[in-house]
Amino acid sequence: MTVANMNWQDIEAAAAGDPRCILPIGSTEQHAQLSLCVDMILAEKVATEAAAPLNIPVFPVMPYGLAPYFTAYPGTISLRLETLMAVVRDIIASLRRSGFRQILIVNGHGGNNPAGALAQELMAEYGDISIKFHNWWNAPATWAKIQSVDATGSHANWMENFPWTRLAHAPAPEGEKTMVDMALMKACPPAEARALLGDGSFGGPWQRDDAEMQAIWDTGVAETRAALEGPWAELSHG
Repeated sequence: MTVANMNWQDIEAAAAGDPRCILPIGSTEQHAQLSLCVDMILAEKVATEAAAPLNIPVFPVMPYGLAPYFTAYPGTISLRLETLMAVVRDIIASLRRSGFRQILIVNGHGGNNPAGALAQELMAEYGDISIKFHNWWNAPATWAKIQSVDATGSHANWMENFPWTRLAHAPAPEGEKTMVDMALMKACPPAEARALLGDGSFGGPWQRDDAEMQAIWDTGVAETRAALEGPWAELSHG
């Protein structure tokens, strides 16, 4: 259940009955012809679908993350590392004050991985919360499913091209794109990275069959739900 459909009394009751909640985090950045909000769309949707049968609150998705390499593309928003860490720290502190003790961070953007290290720091600091950092697309079962479909799965290519991340006015190009030199791209400042990437996809097919994508999605939802179900550290709740 999404927090947008709850009031503060609902949250108080939910936390009193179950220590779990979900915080989705994403990014607003170029994704070739796809929505700039791919990462936040996917993080929020997979979290909401995973939590639905368990009646676990899903807090609003954090729409911004670390994306300095794409800042030459208009519309990309990139936080400083210290900003992301400060915001996630403050959110976790607020969730803890609300009574939640088992917090699943569902991440939709690889650039946000430093927040996973922060989760470890916060557990050491508080001592009474259990936090999991879940890269939904890169969790073992989901990643294996992606690889079984096409090993080229990567940023802004078919792997992120779902019906809910497409734009009606910007259809995917036909065929596939030659994979970029990733080592070179990582060594490039933003303007040179844009020149190398062109449309922004890392390469491979721009789109695959929707049935294949749904199978990947179903695996991702199931694996995210499994992370939400446990195991969790047993902590006092109050």
